[in-house]
Amino acid sequence: MSLSPRIIAFLLAVLISGLTVAFLSVVDGVTINMLFVVSVSSFVVSFFLILYAVELLVYREVNKMYKTIRRLKLRDFNLSNKTIIKNNNPFKKLNDEIFVYVAKKQKEIDELKRLEQFRREFLADVSHELKTPIFAAQGFIHTLIDGAVDDEFVRDKFLAKAARSLDGLDALVKDLVALSQLETGEIRMHLERVDIYQITLEIFEQLENIAEAKGITLRIKSSLQRSDLIRADTRTDTARPNAARPSVARPDVQGPVWVMADPQRITQVMTNLIENGIKYGNDAGKVVVSFADDKKHISISVRDDGPGIAPEHLSRIFERFYRVEKSRSKERGGTGLGLAIVKHILNAHKSKITVMSKPDKGTMFRFKLEKAVETEL
Repeated sequence: MSLSPRIIAFLLAVLISGLTVAFLSVVDGVTINMLFVVSVSSFVVSFFLILYAVELLVYREVNKMYKTIRRLKLRDFNLSNKTIIKNNNPFKKLNDEIFVYVAKKQKEIDELKRLEQFRREFLADVSHELKTPIFAAQGFIHTLIDGAVDDEFVRDKFLAKAARSLDGLDALVKDLVALSQLETGEIRMHLERVDIYQITLEIFEQLENIAEAKGITLRIKSSLQRSDLIRADTRTDTARPNAARPSVARPDVQGPVWVMADPQRITQVMTNLIENGIKYGNDAGKVVVSFADDKKHISISVRDDGPGIAPEHLSRIFERFYRVEKSRSKERGGTGLGLAIVKHILNAHKSKITVMSKPDKGTMFRFKLEKAVETEL
C-alpha cells in the first residue's frame, strides 16, 4: 500500500485519539460526552499537526531531492521522461532513483577506466609499431652514411632493407588513417549491388601464390538454392608432385551472390579474412568461404582449420594492434590493424562480425550483408 501524508496523519491521529480516550476512560468522573469531545478534538489536532509535519518537513524535502536526482539523471544519461520511475511514495521513488543513478554512474566510471586502459595500451602499441620500422631504416641509412655507401653490394642491400622498413611504416600509417576516418565517419560507404561470389573468386586468384606456398586449399561452399552452380575444381600440379597445390573455386557455370555493399571496402574485408586464414592456418589445410541464405540477408563466413584462438583472446582480437601470439604474428607481417578495420567497415554496413574458435579446431568469422535483388541481363 502506498502511504501518502494524509494516510500517515490519519493513522497516527486515530492512534493518538484512541490512546487518549483509553487513558481518560479509567479516570473517575469522566462522562461519555467528555470522552467523545476529547477523542474528536485530539484526532483533529493530531491529524493536522502530523499532516503539516510530514508534508512540509519530510515529503516536500524528499521530493526536492528526488526532482534534483531526476534532473541529473535526465541530463547525464539523455533519458526521456517515460523512463522515470513512477511511484506515489517519495521515499520509494527516491531510493529507486538513487539506485538507478548510482548504477549508471558506476557503469560510466567502469567504461571510462576501460577506455583509459585502452588508450594507454594503444599509445604503447602504436609507439612500438612506429619505432620498429623507423629505427630499422635509420640504422641502415646511418650505416651507409658512415661509409658503407662505397660498397655497391652493401649499399643496394641496405637500401632495399630500408625501403622495406619504410614501406611497412607507410602501410601502418595508411591503416591508422583509414581506421581513424572510419571511426569518425569521414569515410562513407557507397552501397551498391555487388556480386560477393565474384569478389571472392578474384581474391582467391590474388592470394593463390601465398596459398600454394603452404599447400592451402581455397574453396567456396554455398547453401543457397543455386548451390549446384557453385562448384570447386581441384587441380594437381604435375611439375611439383611432392607439394600440395591449392584447389581454387572455379565455377563451371556462373552463380552470382548479390548483396548491397561498398565494393572497395567489402573487398578489403574479404581479403583480410581470407589472407588471415591462409597466414594462420595449418600447412596443407584449407580455407572455406561459405554463403547462406538468411531471409533478407546473406550470411558469409570464412573458416580455416588452423590452431584456433584461445577463449581468453576472442573478446580482444578486434582491438587495434592486438596479437594472439606477438612473435609469430610479427613474423607473418601485417600492421595488426586488419581486424579492427574489418569490424569498423562492417559496422558502417550496419552489420556485425562474430568469431567462433576452439584450440586445434580452427577459426570461423561470420557476418551478414543485405541481400540485393537479382536482375536479369
